[in-house]
Amino acid sequence: MNAIFTPVGNHPWLGLARRGLRMSMVGLGIAVVMTAVYRHHFWHTLVYSMCITMFCWLFIDSSRMLVARWVHRHEPECEQYGRWPGWQWMATIVVIGTVGGYSAGAFLGNLITGLNNPGLAVGDLRQAMALLVVALVPGIGATYFFYSRERLALSEASAQTAQRQAAENQLKLLESQLEPHMLFNTLANLRVLIGVDPPRAQAMLDRLIAFLRATLAASRNGSHSLATEFARIADYLELMRIRMGDRLQPVLELPAELAGQPVPPLLLQPLVENAIKHGLEPHIGGGRLIVSAAREGDALVLRVRDTGAGLINGSTDGTRFGLQQVRERLATLHGRAARLELSPAADAEGGTLATITIPLS
Repeated sequence: MNAIFTPVGNHPWLGLARRGLRMSMVGLGIAVVMTAVYRHHFWHTLVYSMCITMFCWLFIDSSRMLVARWVHRHEPECEQYGRWPGWQWMATIVVIGTVGGYSAGAFLGNLITGLNNPGLAVGDLRQAMALLVVALVPGIGATYFFYSRERLALSEASAQTAQRQAAENQLKLLESQLEPHMLFNTLANLRVLIGVDPPRAQAMLDRLIAFLRATLAASRNGSHSLATEFARIADYLELMRIRMGDRLQPVLELPAELAGQPVPPLLLQPLVENAIKHGLEPHIGGGRLIVSAAREGDALVLRVRDTGAGLINGSTDGTRFGLQQVRERLATLHGRAARLELSPAADAEGGTLATITIPLS
């Protein structure tokens, strides 16, 4: 009686058990109604109702899955409907399955109760047609009900897939904007150095080529390990040290247990760039730049701290391009579960603290 559409991805045995439980509830409901209307013996009515209902469901559901597999093998474009073969096939399956299920259920009911109720093949035509209609009506109703529910589930799954694809496209767009931004900043630094110290500019250019080769290749992936992210940051800081010398004192702190944690590529790059450009470079003595990772509850916390000039006028908006990119990427990936916060450092060394909080994978 239950020709149910099952979305691809559901465990087949779990779905079968759920459908069997639902149909047993349908059989119980039919028994209660039949007993109330016709004043039949409840036990006998329950036995026949459960036997007929479950046999009809078994015949229809198994036939549906077999026919759907055959249809999808010969018509691949129908695979989007999961285990649903189409209404033309289902109409035939429901009728044949109802006839076979009623006959088998009535036979088993007779064996259990010791009665001799006629099946569809016994008695006159009018009685047979009446029994068939009685069996078909709930079968068709249950088929349409479960079909509608599962199609709704498929629609929701399709909407989630489309939303995820849109988010992935948005991430790729943001990353494609971030790469030239990082490159232009680095080239601007290189241009300044060429005029004042050509040998160091040559060394910086060599570092830049190697850095870009590794970084741009990594950015083509949707994510990489936190260890890889820290390695790219280390390369970038070595690149900046060629120009800034001892004014830049980098410190990287990555616990071993977090090294394999996946993160989006170039996530920390804009924060490190801003710390150097707006914190350490304007500061005459330079300072330390500390990049760290820690686990706090179920969250991964990444911090970029500098001991430089600090926030201008105490602003914590962080609306510069790089910070805005980080915020948009976090929102696209994790929604409200992730955040970027900018605040003045809380100790005597001063400077700025940028903190990223994302869920642990």
